[in-house]
Amino acid sequence: MTALEQHLLDIIQDAFPLEERPYQVLADMLNAQGSAGEQPRESFTEQQVFDAVENLRKAGVIRRIGGIYDSHRLGFISRLCAGKVPSIATGAADDSALDIFAAAVNEIPAITHNYVRSHEYNVWFTVIAESEGKICRIVDGLCAATALHDVHVLYATKKFKINTVMGKTSVGMNAPMRSVGNGAKESLSSVLTASDRERIRIACGDIPHTLAPFKDWNVSVDGLREDLIQKRMRRFGAILRHQQAGFAHNAMVCFDALTDAGAVIAKNPHISHCYERPAFEGFPYTLYVMMHAQSPEELDSFIKDAATSLGNPDFVVLHSIRELKKTSFRFFE
Repeated sequence: MTALEQHLLDIIQDAFPLEERPYQVLADMLNAQGSAGEQPRESFTEQQVFDAVENLRKAGVIRRIGGIYDSHRLGFISRLCAGKVPSIATGAADDSALDIFAAAVNEIPAITHNYVRSHEYNVWFTVIAESEGKICRIVDGLCAATALHDVHVLYATKKFKINTVMGKTSVGMNAPMRSVGNGAKESLSSVLTASDRERIRIACGDIPHTLAPFKDWNVSVDGLREDLIQKRMRRFGAILRHQQAGFAHNAMVCFDALTDAGAVIAKNPHISHCYERPAFEGFPYTLYVMMHAQSPEELDSFIKDAATSLGNPDFVVLHSIRELKKTSFRFFE
């Protein structure tokens, strides 16, 4: 990755310019930063910036550039599900049951993320839907059609941090999350117009590969800005594939920690997600933390530091063994 590409990633993850000519705006930003420095720097054109971003997209570093919306604000709920599927790692003769489960999940748009993790509860997936009942029907259907069993549907009692902005020197997001209790929807879906819903539906995708993407997308820049102002959208930016971006080592670390312990560690830049969830039988942990690192040694040090800062509670490390699915939910599809 070139210095220009890395610099652009640091900018566009958090805030891709909501302007008619975003790549020109990015070029102007880079050139202004260069002119303010002590050493003369290269002057970039709109085309050079566009080409650099396109290289990152073609290389698979950038998964998409688009809106990241707050499901609760749009009248949806999100649940993390933990379950068991027989696999070689759990004593099965082969991974055929896991492959059948993965194929079934891939056919369900409501399931956005699906991972195999290093634990007795070896499959963890995220479901987004309009109601608790619909989520339960999706899970029940999977249990009936595959070898998935012993499933726990977990809501977040508190959210301390969500979304990932990754760089060689920082991983995180700009603002802390508000705490949200079970059932707190704060839904604004009732005030959305038909054009709002259509804009949001499109913005959950990937912008066109053109110099004027919003015009070619037929999406109002002013509408997207209003989504940010109304907090329907958390950010508009680049979503990365962690491994290709240099963060190949990640794990979900779950602590048996005190209430609000997440506030202590959520500010760490290598932590992308931090939630409190209810404990369940055989899994007494309540604080869920996603950590990302560039090496196994770095990941181990992050985990040890987090445990120390929380007073060394019991914890379990669930390494990501396989990524079975990672997509963005399309609201109002």
